[in-house]
Amino acid sequence: MSSSPPPIRFETHPSRYRHWSLEVEGETATLTLRVDEAGGLRPGYALKLNSYDLGVDIELADAVERLRFEHPWVGAVVIRSGLDRVFSSGANIFMLANSSHGFKVNFCKYTNETRLAIEEASLGSRQRYLAAVGGTCAGGGYELALACDEVLLVDDGSSAVSLPEVPLLGVLPGTGGLTRIIDKRKVRRDRADVFSTLAEGIRGRRALEWGLVDHLAPRSRFEERIRERAVALADPVRGAAGRKKRGIVLDPLEPEEGPDSVRYRHVDLRFNRSERTATLTVHAPEDPFPEDRAALAAAGASVWHLRMARELDDALCRLRFNEPELGVVLLRTAGDPDAVREADRRLVGCGLVWLALQSQFRVGRTLRRLDQTARSFFAVAEPGERFVGTLAELLFAADRSYLCDDPERPAGVELTELNYDAYVMANGLSRLETRFYGDSRRTRDLRWHGAVNAAEAEKLGLATFAPDDLDWEDELRVAIEERAGFSPDALTGMEASLRFAGPETMETRIFGRLSAWQNWIFQRPNAMGERGALTVYGKPERAEFDWERT
Repeated sequence: MSSSPPPIRFETHPSRYRHWSLEVEGETATLTLRVDEAGGLRPGYALKLNSYDLGVDIELADAVERLRFEHPWVGAVVIRSGLDRVFSSGANIFMLANSSHGFKVNFCKYTNETRLAIEEASLGSRQRYLAAVGGTCAGGGYELALACDEVLLVDDGSSAVSLPEVPLLGVLPGTGGLTRIIDKRKVRRDRADVFSTLAEGIRGRRALEWGLVDHLAPRSRFEERIRERAVALADPVRGAAGRKKRGIVLDPLEPEEGPDSVRYRHVDLRFNRSERTATLTVHAPEDPFPEDRAALAAAGASVWHLRMARELDDALCRLRFNEPELGVVLLRTAGDPDAVREADRRLVGCGLVWLALQSQFRVGRTLRRLDQTARSFFAVAEPGERFVGTLAELLFAADRSYLCDDPERPAGVELTELNYDAYVMANGLSRLETRFYGDSRRTRDLRWHGAVNAAEAEKLGLATFAPDDLDWEDELRVAIEERAGFSPDALTGMEASLRFAGPETMETRIFGRLSAWQNWIFQRPNAMGERGALTVYGKPERAEFDWERT
């Protein structure tokens, strides 16, 4: 019997990178992609032509985060290739063809989230990204370039950008390519149609004219143009202010791992595999939160909001990739609720202090990963437990919530200032605004309420159910068992459809299309059948299609 693959780890460090190198010189950083062909996360494929797998993207995600926190003075980040005449050929096709369907979809999600982290760094940290495309740039390679603020393409008569998934593989660009070319780059629909069906892509002047790239440079001036654009992107005023920031070191999380649990400093993840459930508990800060800006800076990466967000993020990634059969996740809180309220108050009191803002951004990004995770989330508060402030976002992100209405020790909810606009969802709204979409008065009125018990929370719409202490265990048990017994496919579609009320944004469209169209196309015989396009890629035979349009 074959053994299961080892669990995937999502922490790394520049000293352990196999595929990327990170160099910082003044206000410019350079991320160079030179993929180790033999360095795949799993055996069975070679990462040729700077193609990538999840391991390559884990390193990129780490680099993007370290640039924000450890090198805040950097104003421009150049992403380039270490190979001659190749930028990136995109996601490795043989890796995709040999992966389970769930791995494919979660790989695309993680890659999307990494691209979005680049775009958030541009907006939230004013670190502008330049894709220096010095050769072939196809599929996911071009999707990486699309995430950057600008794309500089070498004009040598052969280098091109392309999204060849439809003509070559029978699938769609899985990491936001179609959405970004029309929503972000404003490429005309008819031109986007032509571009997305040209396996060879588009070169030079036409790529510039159609808006697929921002700048061209002959090979003789390519390096010079990279330097020019990096200087132009790095705002000198912002750079001068950034140089005053010393940055912080992101220390390793080093969780304690057991067969049925992963324990961090502020987060516990426990597995009940026989019941197909997991419990994710986030603890309130145990130490007093820094009282002022100086103390906050001294605390660095140990600041509760930042550390907790990094731990929760790692736990969510482990759930996605390592525990695919655990369908119901119970979200719990532990520790002193008043400590969370005080931590939120002091963080807000720091105002526009760099570390305070970046910590809020990091919490928001982690919560958006939770929103996009294909699991049923139930927020649960046992007697005496309270979802407060930042941790109340877990309750609002959950698909439903259960608070025990114990007369002696009622569970409850308490909002802080951070619940109103600090942690924005993919739709551009807070979770409270999304919860009460179309009823802004109700959201405003919540500011007049302090801590509320379970029954009040249910009346105010802050909780789904508030069973009394006599019915609590039975009602919760039945709800969990019922949820765990439904079709996982139906639940994934239902949850993804219900979580994002309100306006559409580029981000919701990316994930909506991934969850629906790509999820479906990746399983169709035309892609993954015995003679499907993905299956026969790289082989001498041609793909055979079922010609019915559905």
